[in-house]
Amino acid sequence: MKPLIILTFGLTALLSTECIPAADASGVWDRHIIQRPAKGMINGATANDFDGDGRMDVITSFDGKVVVFRAPDWKPVTVHTFAPGRSRNKPRTACIHSCLMDADGDGDLDFIGSNNTVFWLECPSKPFSGQPWTYRTVDDEIAGTHCLITGDVNRDGKLDLIANSGRNENATAFPNSITWLELPADPRTAENWVRHVFADKDAPGGSHYMGFGDVNGDGRPDISCAAKGTDGFINGKWFAWWEQPNDPTDVWKKHLLAEDEEGATNIVPADFDSDEHTDFFATRGHGKGVLWFRGPDFKQIEIDPEIEFPHSLAVADIDGDGHLDAVTCGKEANGVAAWYENEGDGEFVKHVIGYNQGSYDLTTVDMDGDGDLDVLIAGHASRNLVWFQNPFVKTQQ
Repeated sequence: MKPLIILTFGLTALLSTECIPAADASGVWDRHIIQRPAKGMINGATANDFDGDGRMDVITSFDGKVVVFRAPDWKPVTVHTFAPGRSRNKPRTACIHSCLMDADGDGDLDFIGSNNTVFWLECPSKPFSGQPWTYRTVDDEIAGTHCLITGDVNRDGKLDLIANSGRNENATAFPNSITWLELPADPRTAENWVRHVFADKDAPGGSHYMGFGDVNGDGRPDISCAAKGTDGFINGKWFAWWEQPNDPTDVWKKHLLAEDEEGATNIVPADFDSDEHTDFFATRGHGKGVLWFRGPDFKQIEIDPEIEFPHSLAVADIDGDGHLDAVTCGKEANGVAAWYENEGDGEFVKHVIGYNQGSYDLTTVDMDGDGDLDVLIAGHASRNLVWFQNPFVKTQQ
């Protein structure tokens, strides 16, 4: 493994759009502010063209509500206000995580959130009318759901929801577990979705974010996860993946990749070195370091052991060269946002996107419609919502 190249640069004053000079071929990542610091933390955000006008809108939750920011001027529209009485659990002021999914099969994307209860909000035909989106429960019996992702687990052509239940037996009947949730026949009237516990009491220690993909090449998608083992959680500090059996409703086989990984949070499967074997890209979001596991034997390789609290992770082709790169950002207000350029053989070069930006969650999405992937960041400790504009593809044209 050749030495890691770390590129650094200064930060300009905070403006509504901030130009941050870069020292590499990818140019300047302009920072666009959607929401300045709120009262509370903003933990997750996703983007979608909800009104069909060709522009990406952004949906998130903070300060007791779910809000959609309508592009291009980012006017906020509150679509849900959190209040007790809608499930057995009292909500907090914001979701810990969220994703988008067409839950009702009507062709548009609905909002799936985790706020002590996993719930969904039905996107109406007029999403910006000012009327609340209809709230429905997905599952209010699992607890400590830190991650929500979608994937066709049972290969029936329909997306399922994957959610962890990371609390102990005092909080839930499904402690230290991970589930996949199947859409009921009528999600509008069902009290809960169909729950399948595939990692039954097999994911202790504060399980965090999951990854989805066929790891062993048997045609069945598998699921990876990490657990931090800090902040009072015991039996964590691991990276692992679960192998799907012939019957996806059975208990899955756990494969431990690494132990004693303090603060482990994120792990995503993909082929990073073009050898047709699945690898894993991982971060220690409650500790330090970015790393990967090279398949098929999953040799652990450190990429950036010094980056602090890289709590968010997305895998995507950032520079348009056909190779999967990775993006992360520190969770604290002084966090560093960075992307790791994959040279095609699993050699990674770090490029800093921005400084003094917190993040619990980020995603890559073409925010400006220019054909490349930008980076949308939910600010967590910095309590803001921003997106960084990818200059790479444009500067190569």
